[in-house]
Amino acid sequence: MEIIPSNFIEQAVLDDIKTKNLKKIITRYPPEPNGFMHIGHAKAFYIDYSVAKKFKGYTNYRFDDTNPAKEDTKYVKGLLHDTKWLGLKWKKVLFASDYYDFIYQCALDFIRQGKAYVCDLTPDEVTASRGTLTTPGTNSPYRDRSIEENLDLFENMKKAKFADGEKTLRAKIDMSHPNMNMRDPIIYRILRATHFRTGEKWCIYPMYDFAHPLSDAHEGITHSLCSLEYEDHRPLYNWVVENCRLVKHCPRQIEFARLNIEGTVLSKRYLLELVDSNYVDGWDDPRMPTICGMRRRGYPAGAIIEFCKRIGVAKSNSLVKPHILEACVRENLNNVATRVMGVIDPLKIVLTNYPENKKENILISNNPTIKNSKKHKVTFEKEIFIEKEDFMENPTPKFFRLAPEGVVRLIGAYIIRCDKVVKNKKGEIDHLNCSIIYDASEQGIKPKGTIHWIGANSSKKVLVRTFSNILKEGEVYEKGKFDEIFNTNSMKLYTSYVEPFALKQRKDKAIQFVRMGY
Repeated sequence: MEIIPSNFIEQAVLDDIKTKNLKKIITRYPPEPNGFMHIGHAKAFYIDYSVAKKFKGYTNYRFDDTNPAKEDTKYVKGLLHDTKWLGLKWKKVLFASDYYDFIYQCALDFIRQGKAYVCDLTPDEVTASRGTLTTPGTNSPYRDRSIEENLDLFENMKKAKFADGEKTLRAKIDMSHPNMNMRDPIIYRILRATHFRTGEKWCIYPMYDFAHPLSDAHEGITHSLCSLEYEDHRPLYNWVVENCRLVKHCPRQIEFARLNIEGTVLSKRYLLELVDSNYVDGWDDPRMPTICGMRRRGYPAGAIIEFCKRIGVAKSNSLVKPHILEACVRENLNNVATRVMGVIDPLKIVLTNYPENKKENILISNNPTIKNSKKHKVTFEKEIFIEKEDFMENPTPKFFRLAPEGVVRLIGAYIIRCDKVVKNKKGEIDHLNCSIIYDASEQGIKPKGTIHWIGANSSKKVLVRTFSNILKEGEVYEKGKFDEIFNTNSMKLYTSYVEPFALKQRKDKAIQFVRMGY
């Protein structure tokens, strides 16, 4: 069966299969375990997974654990749990630290080839020596050390005979290269930190740009798919795998646009700032774009995957509107969510011409999208609640809900008229006195608006939280500016009322408040 590519990555893979005679397509997802999975990571894994699956290959889950000072087992467990919950699959769980001995031998190979040297420059001095985009860098004074001296110094780095940052191992490439990443990049540094897997075994750690291509090559990865920010790193990626004599396979790196969603932040270090500075209540705060936050908010896994499919794979970065994700959530929940009556921000109505002790059972469908769906009873009584926003004392021209002397239809029940607005001593609305129009059809009364309601005495009081974008409208995050752009109204807490039936649903079952949302 012929495979029809649906994006530029799949086309590139198909071309490679034909020209390189590839037998198996293998991709990898390489997160750093220093935070929890957000929806941008979900998109990245989905791309790795879907490309490999389409070509009957597989994806490895390989953690980039080359920075032990910031990494933790809890993040490994969280990332695996969230990915599994999304329904995405992998063949093996691997770690860059699985290959530390191999990567170390690769570093020795580069030294022996005269393509790496130990440098004594400080990080600031290295940065200053690199030059600019328009001016070349200057060679390190330690660049021409002999192979024997470099081997001896690197061995002593490994034996912890130098202080952190005192020496680094740098690739010897070209200090005048137009790509800054190729100007003798650091490939190993000294870092005394306990690694969550290897403990105290190592005090030198490879840099990502060195460990990553070697891990890919050693693992047999055919296509290293990554976000667009690594496009400038591709020449270094290729240089590493092409010049290391210990690898026999050269993967192909292909970049795609990273996900950016308007009104939120998709960067682990910035999300960590939100958590650590107490802007939110943790990584699983429902306002967070993390998978655990979205799960807690009630987003189905299928909706998140559908969103990843819908936005597609692009070559250039862009800002995605959040309503695309929200549409995927609504479409997913529409067919499965049980409908219940609930009033978020209540306004009491007293039905003056309804009998004091009378109660009626109004039937509403559990889910009108399902044929022959079951129904349940909602109690109608003399006092009810409606949403405050469904009443306007001084209505605008196209306001078709309840207003003084106006009429409105109650879902499944009666047509009512607002006869009097009753206020307290502060001049605030306390409740509305309304009357039921029993002969509305005879009078030819046809309300333009229909609103929901809940029995005031038969309902249950609950706390309801509503959420909106974490950033103020139109704002984009810049480092250190959360105080200025954080949306302090991104979470609101209401004392609300719902029918008892709502509280009988399973905790993991989605419900929809009629007219209000999921």
